[in-house]
Amino acid sequence: MRFDPVPRPTASAYRLALPAATEQVPTGHVFRVDRKRGPVWYAKYRLPDGRQVQRKLGPAWSERGRPPAGYFTKRLAEDWLRDLLDQARRGTLPGLVRTGATVADAAAEFMRYIEHDRERKPSTVQGYRWIINGKILPAFGHMRVEDVTSEIVEAWLARMGGKKSTRTKALVILHVSDVEKPPLARSGDIQVFSPEEVWALVRAARSEQDGAIFLTAAFTGLRMGELLALRWRDMAFAGSALRVRASYAGGALTTPKSGKVHSVPLAPDVATVLAKLSQRALFTSEDDLVFPGDAGAFLDGSALRRRYKAALKDASLRPLRFHDLRHTFGTRMIAKADIRRVQEWMGHADIQTTMRYLHYEPRGGCATGGRGVSHGRRRWPGCH
Repeated sequence: MRFDPVPRPTASAYRLALPAATEQVPTGHVFRVDRKRGPVWYAKYRLPDGRQVQRKLGPAWSERGRPPAGYFTKRLAEDWLRDLLDQARRGTLPGLVRTGATVADAAAEFMRYIEHDRERKPSTVQGYRWIINGKILPAFGHMRVEDVTSEIVEAWLARMGGKKSTRTKALVILHVSDVEKPPLARSGDIQVFSPEEVWALVRAARSEQDGAIFLTAAFTGLRMGELLALRWRDMAFAGSALRVRASYAGGALTTPKSGKVHSVPLAPDVATVLAKLSQRALFTSEDDLVFPGDAGAFLDGSALRRRYKAALKDASLRPLRFHDLRHTFGTRMIAKADIRRVQEWMGHADIQTTMRYLHYEPRGGCATGGRGVSHGRRRWPGCH
C-alpha cells in the first residue's frame, strides 16, 4: 500500500491505492478542500461495480493534540478510506448491492413514512410533497438511487437557486450527507416591525378583519395557522387572555405546532378590536371562528398572505414576512418577562428557540429600559 501525492488546482490531495489485480478492485483517494468556513477533508473512491463516489468526511483539524469528535487529520481521513475500501473488497459495504429502485420509488416511500409512520402535520407533508414533485422528481425521478452522486447533486443545487431553506430540505430528502448545506441565517438575524409600523399595516389592511388579524399576530405572537383556527370560546376577555388550542394549515385542523394548548396575554388594543368584531351580525357564537372565511368556513391562508403583502406595499413598509409579526411579539416580550414565560406564550417546545430573542437589538420602541411606546393612546403590549 502506498500514498502518492496527486496535484489538484484548488485542494491538497493524497491518493490511496490498493494492489490492483483486476479493474474491479476498489480504489480511491482523500483530499482537502479549503472552504469559506474552514478546510474540509473529502474521500473519492471507485466501487467494484464501477460507480464513483465522493463523500465529505468532516472539517480538517490542523491544531496540536487529539482532534475533537467529527474532525479529521490526513491520517484519520486515510484510515477511514482504508476501512471503507476493505469493506468494499469483502462485499460488506452497506449500499454496495444495487437495488434497482429509482429516486421516484424512494420518494414515494419517503412520503408514506412521513405521512403515516411519523404522522407529520398536513402542512409539513404538503411542504415535502411540493419539493419532491416540483424540484426533485423532474431532475432525478428516473435515476436509480445508486447513481445519484454528490457531484450531481451539488451541480443541481447550484442551478436550482431559490431559498436556502428549500435547498436544505431537498438535501434532507435526498439523504446526501456529503454535500455541504447552504448556510442559513443566524438565529439573531431576525426582522421585526416597530409599533408604528404595525399600526401603519393595520390601517392599510383591505378589511377590518384583516387589520384585526395583523394586530393580533403582532401583539400575541400567534402563528398564521393558530389565528385561522381561533374560535370565540378561546377568548377570555375578563381574564385578558386567549387560549391557543388548534392550528389550521394545509387544509386540515391539527394541534398547535408544539402539540400543547397554551395561553397568551390579551393586549388591551387586541381585546378592543376583537370585542368590536364580536358585535358583527354573523359568526359570533362560541364555536364560530374569530376570523372566518366565506360562509363561516376557514379563511384561505394563501389569500390572506397576498392581502398582507398588498397592505405592506400600500403602507410603504419593508417587505417582511407574515411570520415576522410573530417575531415582533417575541422580541418585545423578552425585554419585559421571564424567558420561561415567553417560551410558554410563544408555544416553543425548546427553550433554545426562545433564546434567540435575547440577542435581538431593538430598532426602537419598547426596549430593555422599560419605557413604553405610545401610538396616540395605544401602547405596545407589556409596556407600562
